[in-house]
Amino acid sequence: MTAKRTLPGRVLLVGGGGREHALARAMVTSPLCEALYCAPGNAGIAEVAHCVPIGAEDVDGIVRFAKEENIAFVVVGPEGPLVLGLVDALEAAGVPAFGPDRKAARLEGSKGFMKDICAKYGVPTAAYARFQDVEAAKAYLRTQGAPIVIKADGLAAGKGVTVARTLAEAEAAIEEALVGDRFGAAGRDIVIEELLEGEEASFFALVDGEAVVPMIAAQDHKAVGDGDTGPNTGGMGAYSPASVVTAALASEIMERIFLPTARGMVAEGCSFRGVLFAGLMIGKGGVKLLEFNIRFGDPECQVLMARLESDLLAALVAAQEGRLDEVAFRWRKEAALCVVMAAKGYPGAYEKGTPIQGIAEAETLPDVVVYHAGTKAEENRLLAAGGRVLGVTALGETIEAAQRLAYEAVDRIDWPDGFCRRDIGWRAVGR
Repeated sequence: MTAKRTLPGRVLLVGGGGREHALARAMVTSPLCEALYCAPGNAGIAEVAHCVPIGAEDVDGIVRFAKEENIAFVVVGPEGPLVLGLVDALEAAGVPAFGPDRKAARLEGSKGFMKDICAKYGVPTAAYARFQDVEAAKAYLRTQGAPIVIKADGLAAGKGVTVARTLAEAEAAIEEALVGDRFGAAGRDIVIEELLEGEEASFFALVDGEAVVPMIAAQDHKAVGDGDTGPNTGGMGAYSPASVVTAALASEIMERIFLPTARGMVAEGCSFRGVLFAGLMIGKGGVKLLEFNIRFGDPECQVLMARLESDLLAALVAAQEGRLDEVAFRWRKEAALCVVMAAKGYPGAYEKGTPIQGIAEAETLPDVVVYHAGTKAEENRLLAAGGRVLGVTALGETIEAAQRLAYEAVDRIDWPDGFCRRDIGWRAVGR
């Protein structure tokens, strides 16, 4: 049902990372936004929004705040509260919210559910099987061989995927999930799937039922070290445009992946409304879906918002109200590149509370924005408060120009306890 139109008014953004800082900066400029609140926010978001100390997954607390403060519209950033049913709870309380409900959020909340939708509605993806029994999983593994991919079914904070190069590695991953309970409830059901080879890219679209409006593509860097070495992280940088996604391929992605998924979700009685983020593998066999995420990526959101010219909040409201036919995004022609600065030790153990200086100096460079991910302000000092801490983002005529400017900004930031990759955008620059 289309919600009653209540904007302009007060807007609440849920989340506290770099994605949310990028969304906050984009939404606060909209004439629909009379005041912006963020729960819980961070030190950077506090410069453009009123931060309130409510956790992103505190469903009752967020609903209570929205009612008490006469919030006209809520935008949910992270996947956790979406999977928990925050949108359901808000709309039951009469508060319009952007994002999928709990049933539709299973597209990210359950990898098995996502794969089953793909199989049923003809979306190209890796061959797979689902298991809860360890011996059955191992028997299937022996028929498939290695390399192979083992995935915890549920949300596992980015740590639930094992790319196993040997059968021994694959068996160990199965044991960890189904016997060792490494991922708790998220790993009591696993997906075993073929390893796809090629080049990864991310593509975004707004969805409301069977209506889908494409956004643009980006590429990120998951590995912690230069040359894509070391363990995977939540993302060490991103850039857009992604030249591997040509106009022809973007049309194919819409026709073969987004539209059948949207129609399939409607047919299954769990119509999707929100932003849908497709992680893609582009290889010899064409384009295939690796995974769906039900929110903007992080750090992909930072480069998308740097390039977005049109009113983001108006588009999100239109999606929520069933008016996607009115949405047409406008993008800057320049390229955007984001370098993530992380705490030394990440993605392993790292120290919190280390001081950061020089952000204002970095932002004196033209077309540079430093998005905050894991920061807090304390006694007039900016302190690191997470693993991924800053997203230094620049615009340039080319990826190479944006890369050069982003690293010039990085070098102006004084944070001895932080580090970054020095090769973000290497694939595009090499082209």
